[in-house]
Amino acid sequence: MRERVTIRELARLSGVSVGTVSRALNGYSDVSPETRERIMQLARALEYTPTAAARMLVTQRSHVIGVFLETGEGHPDLQHPFFHEVLVGIKHCLGERGFDLLLFASEQPGNGFGPHSYEKRCRHHNVDGAVLMGVDPEDEETRRLVRSTLPCVGVDVALHGPSTGYVISDNRTGILAAMRHLHELGHRRIAHVTGLVETRPGAERLRAYRDALRELGLGYRDEYVAYGDFYVESGRAAAARLLALDEPPTAIVAASDLMVLGVLRAAAEAGVSVPGDLSVVGFDDIQLAGHLHPPLTTVRQDKAGLGRAAGEALVACIEGADAPAVTTLPVELIVRESTAPPPAGG
Repeated sequence: MRERVTIRELARLSGVSVGTVSRALNGYSDVSPETRERIMQLARALEYTPTAAARMLVTQRSHVIGVFLETGEGHPDLQHPFFHEVLVGIKHCLGERGFDLLLFASEQPGNGFGPHSYEKRCRHHNVDGAVLMGVDPEDEETRRLVRSTLPCVGVDVALHGPSTGYVISDNRTGILAAMRHLHELGHRRIAHVTGLVETRPGAERLRAYRDALRELGLGYRDEYVAYGDFYVESGRAAAARLLALDEPPTAIVAASDLMVLGVLRAAAEAGVSVPGDLSVVGFDDIQLAGHLHPPLTTVRQDKAGLGRAAGEALVACIEGADAPAVTTLPVELIVRESTAPPPAGG
């Protein structure tokens, strides 16, 4: 097996300084084309692969971005399809710009800093910035990281600090569109299965549901709000309670498509037909949504776009630009077959 070539060996063989080699490999314009080409040809011939230390020699960057993902107690990392698609967007955006991703373990990291030391873990791994998803913005360790000078961007997490920003979908517009759609179909008894109301998306979608009731002239009914956590089983439990009411809703707007899977199961167990007896609207437009029976009417958010926006904001901040306070991406109501006029007399 070929012995790993170091940047110092490249410099010796090229007849230039280590700094010149590093600047040539990193694309700096102050290296002459002839010198750059000689160094690049030698690097290719020797199959040179830069180490993290070599990359940092001139740029002072590791070209590594840390990703913190907390999905809540009882939910394995990455179980929710939303996170998969966001990560794809982050990967493509940052990969095109020469960065690698480091997904931090949430339980027992091996660096001796304990399970909950975000800033120390970032410093230990020399990451250039961090993306945070699912974390509690009020948690002291989150606040400590955000108060530092390390560039940070939250996805669906409102972060406020000297080098931070966040990206989020237009939750309000999405829920209002869903509610108006159901109202136009003739529904007046519309319930909401919330996400975690401690999160920005969960709270915004619940608030939008209440605002839509006012806008549409519908009375707010406390029993028509069932609390979930964005995952399947909470959707099933919430829908079972709603469908057992003396006057059950004729439509349910759920704060995530994954909870709709639970809503559909509860409806089937109660002998309730969708959409004949009950119309259902989700939020996310996960890849499975169009393949459900019936295909799901849902609010489509650009999940990969959220990842790209987070990556772009982070790179801009790393390169010295001010981090945007918030980037809001548009959403779109996708009408499929899970919504229909309410049953006669409903």
